[in-house]
Amino acid sequence: MVVLNRIYTRTGDKGQTALGSGERVAKYSLRIEAYGTVDETNAAIGVARLSAEGELDAALARVQNDLFDLGADLCVPADESERSAKALRVSQAQVDRLEREIDTMNEKLQPLRSFVLPGGTPAAAQLHVARTVCRRAERLMVELAEAEPVGEAALKYANRLSDFLFVAARLANLGRGGDVLWVPGENR
Repeated sequence: MVVLNRIYTRTGDKGQTALGSGERVAKYSLRIEAYGTVDETNAAIGVARLSAEGELDAALARVQNDLFDLGADLCVPADESERSAKALRVSQAQVDRLEREIDTMNEKLQPLRSFVLPGGTPAAAQLHVARTVCRRAERLMVELAEAEPVGEAALKYANRLSDFLFVAARLANLGRGGDVLWVPGENR
């Protein structure tokens, strides 16, 4: 259980922060950038939930919780240490659940015949914002994985999540005007 008695600690005043392993790193380190962008994805989803309803809102709530798991995973490097062995890690089961939810949502949608422009309903527009932030988090995680240990399931989860958010945005537009489609060369 997490207990926060005081929000400020003053330990980061000189530009460093602590990882879950206890190691202190620069606040601009790639690992901090990666899990900070995961947090940004979570915040964008929180805004989207203001306009989401029913099962979509429930699915987004599950994703928000998973994103805290992903942040916890990323803040403790996946190395051979004892602390790493005890750390919370994203699981393949979470990836599998996300895939099932994508498939369930996608069954309700027509196949795409054009690229989709970000927009439509407020929920869809914000889900597209969350999707693009998620893609940035994924790129940072992949870059991090080239230099330091990152769990395979964590990388898979970030990749699937952007797909989930794309399909969720399409679902949020269903019955409310549908997707906003790209028309190549329309304004020439």
